[in-house]
Amino acid sequence: MYKIAVMGDYDSIYGFAAIGLTTFPVSDAAEAAKTLHQIADSGYIVIYVTEELAAQIRKDIDQYRDKVLPSIILIPGVKGDTGDGVRMVKASVEQAVGSDILFGDNK
Repeated sequence: MYKIAVMGDYDSIYGFAAIGLTTFPVSDAAEAAKTLHQIADSGYIVIYVTEELAAQIRKDIDQYRDKVLPSIILIPGVKGDTGDGVRMVKASVEQAVGSDILFGDNK
């Protein structure tokens, strides 16, 4: 069975447990970096991370960018959407297909 994790502040992630995902509430960047590596080493194939938290541990997340697994996907938290998640997915798709996926958007 594949394992999926969600990491971020408690208020942003507690609802994911209701749909069967494993949640990892963290409160600071040091704890988040340590937890990310533990989750990645524990066989999770997808790790959702709140955008706000991801901004604090960008270097740690980047260590997994060129690896097939785990896939790290940014999600908005309770404080709102920063747009980082969409930009990260867009960049990954552009790298995979070699083309901009949003026509007319050259940002």
